[in-house]
Amino acid sequence: MKNATKFWAIVPAAGVGKRMQADRPKQYLPLTGKTVLEQTLNRLLQADVFSAIAVAISKEDPYWPELECSIHEKVITASGGKERADSVLSALKSLRKQASDDDWVLVHDAARPCITSTDIHFLIKSLNNDDIGGILALSSHDTLKNVDGIKITETIDRSIIWRALTPQMFRYGMLKHALEAAEGNPAVTDEASALEMQGLQPKIVEGRPDNIKITRPEDLALAQFYMEQQK
Repeated sequence: MKNATKFWAIVPAAGVGKRMQADRPKQYLPLTGKTVLEQTLNRLLQADVFSAIAVAISKEDPYWPELECSIHEKVITASGGKERADSVLSALKSLRKQASDDDWVLVHDAARPCITSTDIHFLIKSLNNDDIGGILALSSHDTLKNVDGIKITETIDRSIIWRALTPQMFRYGMLKHALEAAEGNPAVTDEASALEMQGLQPKIVEGRPDNIKITRPEDLALAQFYMEQQK
């Protein structure tokens, strides 16, 4: 029965974020009174659509148990893996006793704290009746270049280039199968790429440009600005 379809969220949060050059993983850096990860999880909880949120955490992580959200009734702690795909697969396995193959799973980056309920609901509404699923993405406004070293070799047609965002939304069984089949493949940089390796074509759903990923130190100030604007 379609009415029984549930929605689950997965947040891979086992990374160390080397480009931030900070004393702790970027998901635990402060952002408007809370950590980045707390802000991200609060946004997912505010959407009020998920049966549970599985957060994949490194075994050596001393910060996660200190966060109040780690014991939230809808939050499940899963073991993080070496790569993002390993963490997502581990989180999927942590849900296997509760989730059915036809349920939807939305995977969201821990370092995207500016995601809005509007975008989450729009993604779900756009893909709910789709056979495969898809991702939030942004079309490219910049001119794009192919480069060899520091030399430009060609200009790429930007009209066919989109920037992948998250959440990325796929059926539980389909996503689990695709990640298991692609295990250890470095080309799997997001969930959609694992589905693509199965010969499937996920859909694009246009998202908001303020759904930024915190990667470098200056991104924290930008995220704070966007969060204040969103109020």
